[in-house]
Amino acid sequence: MLSLRPKVKELTFQLFSRSLHPELFDVFQSRPIQRGSYEAQVDITRDGHVITFKHGGSTIAEVAAAQSQPLPQRRRLLAHPIAGERNEVINCRGIEYQTSFQLEVVPQEIFWAFQQELSQDSEVRGMVHFFNNHRRVATGAMSYINLETRQNSLLVQAFHTFPDDLAIIKSQSLFRV
Repeated sequence: MLSLRPKVKELTFQLFSRSLHPELFDVFQSRPIQRGSYEAQVDITRDGHVITFKHGGSTIAEVAAAQSQPLPQRRRLLAHPIAGERNEVINCRGIEYQTSFQLEVVPQEIFWAFQQELSQDSEVRGMVHFFNNHRRVATGAMSYINLETRQNSLLVQAFHTFPDDLAIIKSQSLFRV
């Protein structure tokens, strides 16, 4: 499976009040979670990630994906290009959702130092996927996701790197019941 990433300027951050069909995404790493009264599925995808969180009869799905990704319009709660920094808080049928995401374009030496630090952290904890590299850069992109589960909440910290753009997408999302 080819695992090259889109350009960072093509990415959007979306939230849905529904599950999304798994066949819509190229999934490289996946982790199911069941804790307390909720269950979740966290996936690292070609473009970024998909987090599906379920509690009772309610479901919400957070997606970091390319604008060209064919996603439904129905029951979409938010959609924003990934640029600069953004914070959102939404209550959806018994699930409190808070997120903060940002795009940072950094100098080359900072980018590579950050990616190396993430790579070292990934050996100890979290989920990680290393993407194939382009011929233009020595090392490929990576996605790293750290999960903190509690009885009534799930905290997801995601970092996605884009070497061609010297860009890092950072997001932190809290799902609470």
